[in-house]
Amino acid sequence: MLDVKDFSFFENQNSFDFKGFLIKTASYWKWFLFGLIVCLTIAHQVNIRKQKIYSLDTTIAIKEQDNPLFTSNTSLIFNWGGTSDEVQNIATTLKSRSHNEFVVDKLQFYIDYLQEQKYFTEDVYGKTPFVVKIDKNKNQIYKTPINIKFISPYEYEVSIKSLSNAVSVINYSLSIAGTIQYRSGDFVQRFKVGQNINLPFLNLSLNLVKAENNYVGQEYIIIFNSLDQIVSRYRNVKIGIEEKAPSIIKLSLDGTNKYRIVDYLNETVKVLIKRQLDSKNLFAENTIKFIDTTLQKMEGDLRQNTAELKDFSRNKNVTQIESGGDTFHSQILDLDRTSDAINRKINYYNTLSNYLKNSTDYAKLPAPSVAGIDDPNIITNVSALIDLSVRRAEMSDYVKSQVMYDKIDSEISSVKKVLLENIMAAKSAIQYESSQVRSKISVAENKLTTLPEDKQEYLKIMRKYDLSNEIYQTYLQKRSEAQIVKAANLSDIQFIDPPKDIGGGLIGPRTSVNYVIAIFLGFLIPLIIVFLIFFINSAVQNTDDISSNTNIPLIGVIGVKHTDSNLAVFDKPKSALSESFRAIRSSLQFLYKKQKVSGSKTLMLTSSVSGEGKTFCSINIATVFAMSEKKTVIVGLDLRKPKIFDDFNVKNDIGVVNYLIEQNTLDEVTKKTKIPYLDFISSGPVPPNPSELIMGDTMKRLINELKDKYDYIILDTPPVGLVTDAVELATYADVTLYVMRQNFTKKEMINLLNNRVSRGELNNVSIVLNGYENKAKYGAGYGYGYGYGYGAYSNGYHEDEESRNLFVKWFKRIFQKKNR
Repeated sequence: MLDVKDFSFFENQNSFDFKGFLIKTASYWKWFLFGLIVCLTIAHQVNIRKQKIYSLDTTIAIKEQDNPLFTSNTSLIFNWGGTSDEVQNIATTLKSRSHNEFVVDKLQFYIDYLQEQKYFTEDVYGKTPFVVKIDKNKNQIYKTPINIKFISPYEYEVSIKSLSNAVSVINYSLSIAGTIQYRSGDFVQRFKVGQNINLPFLNLSLNLVKAENNYVGQEYIIIFNSLDQIVSRYRNVKIGIEEKAPSIIKLSLDGTNKYRIVDYLNETVKVLIKRQLDSKNLFAENTIKFIDTTLQKMEGDLRQNTAELKDFSRNKNVTQIESGGDTFHSQILDLDRTSDAINRKINYYNTLSNYLKNSTDYAKLPAPSVAGIDDPNIITNVSALIDLSVRRAEMSDYVKSQVMYDKIDSEISSVKKVLLENIMAAKSAIQYESSQVRSKISVAENKLTTLPEDKQEYLKIMRKYDLSNEIYQTYLQKRSEAQIVKAANLSDIQFIDPPKDIGGGLIGPRTSVNYVIAIFLGFLIPLIIVFLIFFINSAVQNTDDISSNTNIPLIGVIGVKHTDSNLAVFDKPKSALSESFRAIRSSLQFLYKKQKVSGSKTLMLTSSVSGEGKTFCSINIATVFAMSEKKTVIVGLDLRKPKIFDDFNVKNDIGVVNYLIEQNTLDEVTKKTKIPYLDFISSGPVPPNPSELIMGDTMKRLINELKDKYDYIILDTPPVGLVTDAVELATYADVTLYVMRQNFTKKEMINLLNNRVSRGELNNVSIVLNGYENKAKYGAGYGYGYGYGYGAYSNGYHEDEESRNLFVKWFKRIFQKKNR
């Protein structure tokens, strides 16, 4: 019947045996070594199979550059803006699709230059002895490897494997991909360097850029990619804006080819500088276009006035007509100049007002100064409107958010509203001045009526001619100034630190980090496995597990046997394993003496469950008694699962069962062994009622008869944790040995043993630990544990057993050589 004490084993389950864990961990050193080798091998293979990754950068400054030709005498005024918001605009432009599309197309980065290496395909852009020159207006085979092999310094072979009937092609001029029909199969053909290849799917030429001849026999791969895909890749350029110097931008790019990175960074900044300068010159270009249009009209007026003056001067004395009218002519000409300047301003205001009301693109507005307008509000707002209009047009390339469009449209609307109010105010002010000038002209013209008709006509013609000529010369001067100002413009973007390959920039793969991670994982993974095994495995690991869970004495530790049979002591009497059984014999004799047992002595061996080695221990303990010339008998009392007869190569036809049912006598069931002084009695046929037979009086008579014939009686009994037979037999035993096995016996079974002892079901109990192997120690007693053998110091006392561990074999050989 179960007792409450049977469940006391739960009390000790929460304690952590750190020492046991360390010993357990050390015993799996092979796993750690294997884990390190595997992880380091994987890290090495990863490192050699990955291409090196580089990161190069360039630094640019954004600083407003004043035009050196702007002076107080310059009649044209341009508002170039400043660096406010320009840094962010430039950073956005560098990531825009249109900007990167232009850069990639100019560098032809959609062409891959590759070469097969041992573990990967390398990007050899800038390292090839040739460059590819394509005809953008014709088709190129799309995303298909084109193998180039140089047969001689000036001849190469083009091969394309497995062409299909429908060959994918791309036209970079039209940015269209499609298919064409062609014969299927492999394509192989030779061409001369510089020769144009004209095929339905390939239109290019190879031009040499290096004079070395070491490229003969080398093979390269060319692939034509999608422009949009390559552009998307380069839009990921890293842009950093300095916090302490917000006008400084740092561009960096990662890649496997430093030549490609350097070319891209250089070109992207050059394109940016050109686009920024073009944007800066847009105001001047619009002004020049406006002046050119005006000059064309003025040329016509000037020719007409010249012709009219020639017609008037024909057959007339012009010198006589000119005399006397100089004062009137000068006065009226001054008034005409003033009136023309006012009219040009009014016309510009009217044109600008209509343009703002009827147009949505304000990037083509001319400078107000071309019409003589020097109002700073109008000049500033026109410049701002042009800048906003250009920015909105560029946003279509890279901005998809409607919120951004709404924001800049709102800014344009606000500037336009302010500008229209400025125009109305300026027109109101100038119209009064215009009416005053017209009044003065009317008064001057009335004075001319007092002059002769010829002189009036001549002065009238000269007024128109001189005014047209002066206006024409003024516009010529303004055009010249605008061109000079445009030519002298400086970009606001400057290189501070151009990109350059100086031998560094390596950022990956991080080989050292990979090796450190490999070492860490090589230890961690086995450690986790051992940790899980330690907590999952609740079996007895060492003597500490026994001593910490019971007060029952441990009288012996048996190592792992390396023989095929259970007759380990008889087969190798000088082995360390045999000595461990002799040590148990000595301990048993002490126990017998302590209990004052005289005459024949009885020893019972049992265990928790089957498989813990009690039969093995029974045979070898009996053997050490017999080898000391003591008459010994082994009695197989495991009637349910007979085993012991196999070790002595006899049949289990008759045995204890036959005696207990009074079918055979003791002499008839007793069998001799090849070991002197050792007999054994097998269990015999399996009975239907083993417990009842053991509890019968014939069992008592059997023990008494055995005591009369033998010095030591070894009872091999069933496991006490499975059946109660051993409990019934315990009354006949002077000493009981409870066999436990390393990594087999569960710790909770120790508590069940404690309960049986405390209830008096088992008496005079001692424990034997079987199958012990302390893998965490080398040298002394390796393989047998508990100090039996003493390693190299046991030479001559024990028979050396060849270890199965290669490391231990090597260690022993080294140790033996040192002691010779």
